[in-house]
Amino acid sequence: MKRAPHVGVFGLLGSGNLGNDGSLEAVLGYLRAEYPDAVLSALVGGPEIVRERYGLDATPLHWNQSEYETASGLRSVALKGFGKLADIARTAAWVRKQDVVIVPGMGVLEATLPLRPWGFPYSLFLLSATGRLFGTKVALVCVGANEISARATRALVRWSGRLAAYRSYRDDISRDAMRAMGVDTSADQVYPDLAFSLPTPAAAGQPGTVGVGVMAYYGGNDDRAEADRIYRHYVDTMSRFVAWLVDQGRGVRLFIGDRIDRQVVDEIIENTASPLVTAAPAETLGELMHEMAAVDSVVATRYHNVLCALKVSTPTVAIGYAPKNDVLMAEMGLDGFTQRAKTVGFDRLVEQFTELENRSAELRQTLQERNEMNAQRLKDQFAALSAALFGGGR
Repeated sequence: MKRAPHVGVFGLLGSGNLGNDGSLEAVLGYLRAEYPDAVLSALVGGPEIVRERYGLDATPLHWNQSEYETASGLRSVALKGFGKLADIARTAAWVRKQDVVIVPGMGVLEATLPLRPWGFPYSLFLLSATGRLFGTKVALVCVGANEISARATRALVRWSGRLAAYRSYRDDISRDAMRAMGVDTSADQVYPDLAFSLPTPAAAGQPGTVGVGVMAYYGGNDDRAEADRIYRHYVDTMSRFVAWLVDQGRGVRLFIGDRIDRQVVDEIIENTASPLVTAAPAETLGELMHEMAAVDSVVATRYHNVLCALKVSTPTVAIGYAPKNDVLMAEMGLDGFTQRAKTVGFDRLVEQFTELENRSAELRQTLQERNEMNAQRLKDQFAALSAALFGGGR
């Protein structure tokens, strides 16, 4: 009798980022449909949430539970150092139990936001290295990447990619970035983001309401010295835009993509002090899509906020922080409705939003057509994954 496959999922999952968890949901849907006998487990940032919400046997990604807190004092530094050594053994022991490990989507090969090499890039390198050592197939599925200048981070990301058994990307710029960093991408394919395979909720309209997705945005790795100024400019501009919508008599629903973004929601609600401004309570990507299907239009910053709006065919302006936002918008037929979060301008935002609403019917039709294409392409992705990891099927 053939042994059931042991399949692990890996990443900063269950840690409060709705987009990351949405990618996990997409992969779990595929695995449970195609390999219902598979023994599933997880090595993740938020094991409690992953256990409770998805029913997986989940192990903490790090021995040091304060991994992403700034070390202060000799004891904290020593614990972090010991944790890095302990994680080698912990990761190896977990990987050794798996036949396949899937890293579902996410920007795991990116450094578009502040990132230290010995954080997640180190964890991902341990995964790929121990996978190669024990013969466990590590698959980076529909992941995001960018060309990284910081030497240590670049090296860890490059080797994580090289040592993986399977790689696919969510856009061409990600594949090009890995090629530029020295990874042979000749056999790697590009597919839509995994979240496009999630169920699409039916529209339940709140006529006239505008969705605004906000982010606790402080710039990228190179902007640390200006982080507070960048944050203040972004929040002030988004507050001003929400106040302008209120002046037009429009209801506003505020969305987040990560629990850290709640601070921005609180600021905007305090700044506008209007009953027309409310916060959406979404805790999952599916709930966020449901909320976005109920509004007339969306202005959003986080990548998966933008993606959710596009997925439910809601016309969207993207206030992005990396080229991936521009690429996504162009692929979905909304090229020109983007700005950079670091330099977002109020007047330009009002112009873009006004044009977006004037072209709403046309843009909704375009989005519906692109979504149909994405759904088919992701069926191709899962078929390719089955062939590469499981020998072609059940």
